[in-house]
Amino acid sequence: MQEFQTATLSFPALLFSAALVVAIAFWLLVLAGAADHRAFDADLDTDLAGIGGVPVTVSVSVMVAVGWFTALTGSVLLHRSHATGTVRAALAFGFLAGALLAAWAVTRLLVPRFRRFFTDQPPSSRQDLLGRVCTIRTGSVGTDFGQAEVAAPDGTTALVRVRQLPCSEAAFTAGSPGLLSAYDEAGAFFWVSPYDRAPDPGPPPVQPHPHRRTPPGRTA
Repeated sequence: MQEFQTATLSFPALLFSAALVVAIAFWLLVLAGAADHRAFDADLDTDLAGIGGVPVTVSVSVMVAVGWFTALTGSVLLHRSHATGTVRAALAFGFLAGALLAAWAVTRLLVPRFRRFFTDQPPSSRQDLLGRVCTIRTGSVGTDFGQAEVAAPDGTTALVRVRQLPCSEAAFTAGSPGLLSAYDEAGAFFWVSPYDRAPDPGPPPVQPHPHRRTPPGRTA
């Protein structure tokens, strides 16, 4: 155990040990819902290194884990070699370079097997909301004013601008349903039409039990 601690806190494993702590802390935040595993996708481009196709955090975490294990092995071998001076420094930097190379190679080998779990969904657009039922959130809707809340295909809700056709005589109020019938690209708003929700039929009538006898003097 003492040898493991010494190797972990010595060069070159020390560099990867610090990175491993950061990676573990990040994934704990992801599990707790306080961080997004795609948070750094727009900041880093892993395609240049041949390890793209999965979230950056996944690629970096795999590289850190492999690099840490390789560097730790090098640190243990370095301590057991009892090398000193220039030879020890050369071996340490050699193990560091080997750890980096091994981390990149193993990650590049594993990434193709992870890609099928991170298939990108096509980005949602305003056109995806056409034909969906919305709920008016303003007191009225006119030809130049109105907002409504609508549920997107992915389950999220959005507040969109809506307008009523000039020829329509429908009276929209807050909470009334509407149908997003068309989208105006120039004005960036939806044309909303009246929508009648199906009335609630209520509970089904209670049917008498087929084997229950009606008491004398009473009708079923």
